[in-house]
Amino acid sequence: MKNIKLIEVPSEIGAGTRGASLGVEAIKIAALDFMSNFFIHFPSEKIEVENHLLYEPIQSPYAKRIQGVFNMYEKVSRAVCESIKTNFFPIVLSGDHSTSGGTMAGIKMARPKSKLGVIWIDAHADLHTPYTTPSGNMHGMPLSASIDEDNEECAVHELDEKTKKAWEALKRIGKIHPKVLPEDIVFISLRDYEKEEKHLIEKHGMKVITTKEVRSKGPENIVRSVIRYLADCTDIYISFDVDSLDSSISKGTGTPVGNGLREREAEDLISKFMQIRKVCCFEITEVNPTLDKENLMAEIAFNILQRSVNILMMN
Repeated sequence: MKNIKLIEVPSEIGAGTRGASLGVEAIKIAALDFMSNFFIHFPSEKIEVENHLLYEPIQSPYAKRIQGVFNMYEKVSRAVCESIKTNFFPIVLSGDHSTSGGTMAGIKMARPKSKLGVIWIDAHADLHTPYTTPSGNMHGMPLSASIDEDNEECAVHELDEKTKKAWEALKRIGKIHPKVLPEDIVFISLRDYEKEEKHLIEKHGMKVITTKEVRSKGPENIVRSVIRYLADCTDIYISFDVDSLDSSISKGTGTPVGNGLREREAEDLISKFMQIRKVCCFEITEVNPTLDKENLMAEIAFNILQRSVNILMMN
């Protein structure tokens, strides 16, 4: 049985749409609505955030609020590292996806010799860099930071020295870089990405599993093939962005995209991954209740969270 620790990161400075910082509370409210005392069961740590930066002028247009994101990486990586070192299984509930770079840094800081595999269940590749970003939003960059990639071949922006320095510091958090090798990343339900990101996926031969494949092969077969693919990895981190779900259900997130997973498919996939002993950390991100009706997105996220934890408790 695993000891579970919840790490709450209600940060949204990496997102382009406001409201993701309320996602963690929305999931807790969903638990109350389901008469669940889930959140009383487990120790939890709430990370102090930098959301005050949302009210301040933007310094780096191609890496918005990067200094704040760097501070978040430091705090999140410390919390994740500490949890793993004290034999807890960290479950990270985060506002926007930018801070997942801190999660990966924390896993590597706790286990510097580990070969980390990443299962990225997301409509988006999050492989932009300050050199290629169309928006400057940092939640589109955590994977490129983690694989230590600038993608200068596809650069469209010239960076000022300050931004360049901050980006270098971000990639090097924990004094380990890269945190993960690109070939050890598996995308599931990826369907909305730019040519610059496609360039990196092809350059590094990164594995992409489409929604259609999940549907035709079934979650069980997908999980089996992913675990086979990541056989060399000693630890696996699962990052679940709720926009991997189809836009018909994922209204309560900043960047909904059609042709996504059904609720049951996501739940089955994640709960089957949770049975794998190498999985050392799970993250749910990008719930935005301000865009939602009846807190539906948070309820779906809570169902997935609860089922995942039940499996961890049984393993």
